[in-house]
Amino acid sequence: MKGFLSGLVLFALTVTSSIAAADPIKVVASFSILGDMVRQVTGDHATVTTIVGPDADAHVYQPSTGDAVAVAGADVIFVNGLGFETWSDALIENAGGNGEVFVATEGVTPLRVEGEIDPHAWNALTNGVIYVNNIAAGMAKVDPENAGDYRANADAYIAKLRKVHDNAKKAFSALPKNRRTVVTAHDAFGYLAQAYGLDFLAPVGIDTEAEPSAKELAGLIAHLKKTGAGALFVENITSPVLVEQISRETGLKIGGRLFSDALSEKGGPATSYVAMFEHNLEALITALKPES
Repeated sequence: MKGFLSGLVLFALTVTSSIAAADPIKVVASFSILGDMVRQVTGDHATVTTIVGPDADAHVYQPSTGDAVAVAGADVIFVNGLGFETWSDALIENAGGNGEVFVATEGVTPLRVEGEIDPHAWNALTNGVIYVNNIAAGMAKVDPENAGDYRANADAYIAKLRKVHDNAKKAFSALPKNRRTVVTAHDAFGYLAQAYGLDFLAPVGIDTEAEPSAKELAGLIAHLKKTGAGALFVENITSPVLVEQISRETGLKIGGRLFSDALSEKGGPATSYVAMFEHNLEALITALKPES
């Protein structure tokens, strides 16, 4: 009987261990765009929780108790870095847990806006490739058994990103020089501007928490009255008030809405990183294209 019970316990432990090994890895991503990238790479091998969700502003986000619980139970945590999530270090430290933290922008060459590092690196698809490679490498380190799957998923995903990028380069290269200026709510598109030879202007800098002075806003409006702009856009994470004021005072029409720091809710036009980019690029090209 004793031998039978010992065998039964051993069998139970083996089954439990097998079940545990088959459980998806718990991954936390800091914001919705990064969360989608992680899902594309991990596939069925992970459950991905996003801290800052769709249509939400990570610049001003205040983590909740639920976020701390998710971080404490995570096996892996991905953050953007470059100073984007000003709250992430404190959240991870205070939550405790043993999750390994990876910075998705590792290896990105950062842009600077008035001396500050611009954290919106995902707004260049070439940087998106760097994010995806970093995610695949991080997952392979934590879960080497499925490293081949992570690499295969990453390679297929990168092929999609490169295709969108190549098509966009062709479309933007056809624009005349006087149709390359875009006005948005905050300075989130520097990397996109660099990638496609555009010029983005904004009343607010890289951090949505800042507010322009009356003098700064008046200066931007005066500049636009003098030089014009190819397009004026509101954003999904910021109030449209400033852009609407600029539109009224300059006569420039609002060309639509761009998704800058977050994906859209379900049913929206930007529920994934690829869909977000395709939406933004189509909106920009449509607005900037010279009238026939």
